[in-house]
Amino acid sequence: MTKEGEFIYVADIDELKEKVGKQVFAGDDEVALFKVNGKIYALGNICPHQHASVVFQGFIEESCVVCPAHGWEFDLETGKRKSGNKGLETYEVLLERKKIFVRIKSKKSLW
Repeated sequence: MTKEGEFIYVADIDELKEKVGKQVFAGDDEVALFKVNGKIYALGNICPHQHASVVFQGFIEESCVVCPAHGWEFDLETGKRKSGNKGLETYEVLLERKKIFVRIKSKKSLW
């Protein structure tokens, strides 16, 4: 079982291609990984528009990932939409010996 704040291994850096997403799981979280100009970004993979697991299939345009389903753009650093509205969850990334780890966040219970 993973704990809040814990870094979890999700992939080797060699598995990522420049500007091509990869779907991974960090505990119960579905994550889209991207490598852009050598930097690794980790965002929630579920597009908030129709709750589809497609963000990793998006394409990179400037500093954003564009959802392939409806064209919504999300900033790679913040996860926010260009309008400034909340968009995707972002995850802290740790690189260690060519391995990618992401930090798990706490989830608020609705009950």
